[in-house]
Formats: sequence, structure tokens, C-alpha cells
Amino acid sequence: MSTEGNNGAPEQNQEVLCRVIEEGFNKGNYDALDPLFTTDYREHQFSLRTTLEGFKEDLRSLRTGFPDLRLTVEEIIADTEKVWIRMTARGTHLGPFMGPPTGKPITITVMDVCRFENGKIVEHWGVPDRFAMLVQLGLLPRS
Repeated sequence: MSTEGNNGAPEQNQEVLCRVIEEGFNKGNYDALDPLFTTDYREHQFSLRTTLEGFKEDLRSLRTGFPDLRLTVEEIIADTEKVWIRMTARGTHLGPFMGPPTGKPITITVMDVCRFENGKIVEHWGVPDRFAMLVQLGLLPRS
């Protein structure tokens, strides 16, 4: 099935995803996310809620646990339908998240893929390095 003509330019899709990263993750500006996603958006990342409203709640929880959370884009690649992004996430565990706050800093790699329709995100798959996060927080032993 061809999706040509139904999607934005690769550069436009990259810009939309970068706005999600900057506004939602780095600034906590959740209202800025609404125009960047379709109304039938679906989340596929394990343990996250499946809708945009659920995604915003999960993001609030993450930013409560790591109020200084900052994602830095390391690499981004796009075609007319999908954007692949590799980022570094940094933050300090100062609030409840996977247990009580530890006060420890984390630096992990995050890989994401988003599918776009008409310049908006319609689906997301994400792979944060949760094992590295758990080790850095002292919740898993180092091997």
C-alpha cells in the first residue's frame, strides 16, 4: 500500500519529533504536544499507556522522577513515513520513579521510531536503556 502524498517531508517530520523532545521532555510543556500528534495516536513502547493523554501522563511521571531531565539528539534519520532517532537522556533521580528517589544521576541511550501521517505522529516505538538506568540508580547490581 502506497502512502506517498499522505505524509510530510522527511525534514518536516524530523522537526515535529524534535519539537516533541524539546517541548514535552525537556520543558514539560505538555499542551504543546497536542497539535503534533494525530487524534488516533498509538503508543507501542512497553509499559507506557497507548494514547496521547496516557503518553502525557507517563511523561509527567518521568519528569516528576527526573525534574532536570534533558534529552539530546545524537542522530536522526527520516523518510516520508518514519523518523528514527538516537538520543542521550540525562537527569537526576529526585522524585518518585521506580521507587523512592535516590539522588543519583543517570545517562542513558534512547532509541525511538515514529510513524507519521500528514506531518503528525500517529505511532511510536521506543527503546530506552532501562538496564543502564537501573544499574546507575543502584537498583540492579553491576555485572
